This record gives sequence, C-alpha cells and structure tokens, in this order.
Amino acid sequence: HVQLVESGGGSVQAGGSLRLSCEPSDVMYNSESKGWFRQVLGKGREFVAAIDYSGSTSYGDSVQGRFIISKDNVKNVLYLQMNRLKPEDTAMYYCAADHWFADLVRGDAKYWGHGTQVTVL
Repeated sequence: HVQLVESGGGSVQAGGSLRLSCEPSDVMYNSESKGWFRQVLGKGREFVAAIDYSGSTSYGDSVQGRFIISKDNVKNVLYLQMNRLKPEDTAMYYCAADHWFADLVRGDAKYWGHGTQVTVL
C-alpha cells in the first residue's frame, strides 16, 4: 500500500539546523494537504506544521518562527527546514497527508510515514 517515507533526521547541536524530507512510495490520491508531527516516547503526538494545496501554511506555537514547511510539486517532496534547534525539539518526526487540511492539522490524516528521529544535543 502507499506510504510516506521520511528522511533527513539525525543528531545536531543545539542552535543548528536540519532539513527533513518526505516522499510518497507511490501515487497518492486525495493528499493535497501535507504536514509534520512529532512525538516523544511516552507523550502524545504534537502538531508541527502543515501546508495546503495552495501553499498556505500553519505552524505549532513551539516551532513558529524557527521551522519552515515547503513542498516541491514537481518532485512531489515535502520539506521541513528546522532552524535554531533546541533540545526540546528532540523527537520522532512524522510526515502526514490528507485531502482535508483541517483533518490533517487535527492529526486525523489518511497517510502517515514511519518517522525519522531528530536528536538535538
């Protein structure tokens, strides 16, 4: 079945930057809204950022002004540029996609990836 594949995670010093990428494994329908979530082991999933079909974006309060979500419609790749990283940004980061932006932001997305670990030292 179609799934999302994240890449770009790793370890970085506080204050540094990382860029995450997300691509579908195959053609994905009804997935115009795309976003990122993160989760720390033992805690709930947290909304990070989302982008709709027109390019409008939304960010979680904890990352506003530091993270930038973008997409390449030609390559069908979703990105998350993470700047001025803090230790509290350490988490597993998940890519998600859905037709409805509101559902996506709420965490009720149709498609999910398996995650990529980000560790800020």
